Amino acid sequence: MFASPTSLTVVVPPETGGGPRPVTVEGVSSDRVVVEIAAPFAAGLHQVDNPVFDMRGNLYVTYSGTRGQQVPVSIFRVRPDGTRESFSTGIVNPTSMALDAQGRLHVSSRFEGTVYRLAEDGTAEPFATELGVACGLVFAPDGTLYVGDRTGTVFKVDGAGHAQAFASLPASVAAFHLALGHDGLYVAGPTLSSYDAVYHIDEGGGVTVHNRSFGRPQGLAFDDHTLFVVEALAGTSGLYRCRGGREPELVLAGDGLVGVAFDGRGGVVVCSNDTAYRGRLPD
Repeated sequence: MFASPTSLTVVVPPETGGGPRPVTVEGVSSDRVVVEIAAPFAAGLHQVDNPVFDMRGNLYVTYSGTRGQQVPVSIFRVRPDGTRESFSTGIVNPTSMALDAQGRLHVSSRFEGTVYRLAEDGTAEPFATELGVACGLVFAPDGTLYVGDRTGTVFKVDGAGHAQAFASLPASVAAFHLALGHDGLYVAGPTLSSYDAVYHIDEGGGVTVHNRSFGRPQGLAFDDHTLFVVEALAGTSGLYRCRGGREPELVLAGDGLVGVAFDGRGGVVVCSNDTAYRGRLPD
């Protein structure tokens, strides 16, 4: 453990359970100084992008598989009590998920270049096609769907499923991860570089660099108006809070993290490739 007047770094043994844990420094402890440890919430996954919560607090996670692999279950639904159930099958390489204003789940297949719309029973039908290596998804309030093609294009898809190129970015070796803020679209597309950019795209499709301090940035999500970024360089991964003009703040660390989602009730889920962890973040 490392402690300073302004920060605390703690190594958590794998067998430690989740929840708040008191901190003792040189024999001195206080109930007001605790470390929040995220607990495993769902396992047996293959998550490539952010998970997603619906309005009832159900979490949707993927089993994506290797390229072209047809897996028995494409998407699992995890109830608020942690019960995991099969939700949808037949989607090859499900990658990213997003809910529209009607609460309908949409899923990208990076293998097929297709976005599927799912019914309440998990039945999938194609919504938009010919989207390259379709990865990140996010809906705008007006119903527009943005799709990140990791070969370098962000598509804009209308309510009828018609797509047009919206912005052009450098190609990614993994995925394009998207999040929508009040001032536009944010995109992470990790490359083989030591440090990659998180990009901002305005309403006209203009691209600027928002931040270039992350190594292999992946999942993005907003909690209120604050952007959170998962960094996953060389196996050292963490969740960072990006506030205003400040330096990104590490708020959670773990092995092999990929995606993040907020439940709207003060809780957060972070995912590695195979496990979803649930917890709460410090203020």
